[in-house]
Amino acid sequence: MRKRAANAPFRAIADPTRREILGLLRSGPQTVGELARNFRTSRPAISKHLRLLRSAGLVTTQRDGASRICRLNAQPLRNVSLWLREYETFWSESLRGLKNYIEGTSDQKERD
Repeated sequence: MRKRAANAPFRAIADPTRREILGLLRSGPQTVGELARNFRTSRPAISKHLRLLRSAGLVTTQRDGASRICRLNAQPLRNVSLWLREYETFWSESLRGLKNYIEGTSDQKERD
């Protein structure tokens, strides 16, 4: 069960619509209707995305009369960030090696 909970944020951000919803909520709380206006999809489809984001802990909702106000909870993305950081190190080292190789090749050609 813990593994499923740990993977929930990864599953949630795998979809571009859900990533865009999270981006919209970065600027502050919005109602479901306000969020839905940003997409060419139905409001029920947006609600389905929001349910998945809520189950991953990335969005909280609160009733305000007939509306539901959605807020971003970025804390679960911390594990995603930590996981990605491992690959940043890999790519930094790989790119640095490529740069050194290319610069070394250029220096060799200039000497020839």
